[in-house]
Amino acid sequence: MSWANQLTKFFLGYIGEFEYIDDHRSGKIVIQLNGRLNKCGVISPRYNVKIADIEKWTDNLLPARQFGFVILTTSAGIMDHEEARRKHVSGKILGFVY
Repeated sequence: MSWANQLTKFFLGYIGEFEYIDDHRSGKIVIQLNGRLNKCGVISPRYNVKIADIEKWTDNLLPARQFGFVILTTSAGIMDHEEARRKHVSGKILGFVY
């Protein structure tokens, strides 16, 4: 499964419609959100995050506890910080939403 499909599956509750545009390179996705997101951001460069440091990153990026998600790419796929903690996997930060 490509990273675009994994991201689309992750955001399924937030996406109204989406369209894949084949530009004969890497492709693009145009997404219409349904209004449930207040803010989203991309973290660049993608920092490596250890399991012990996930809490520190969520405190820095999210406005309050249990409000929003930090999105990680791991060896087990793309997931939020809570699922990564449950599965005990680390990875790189892609971004955040709340």
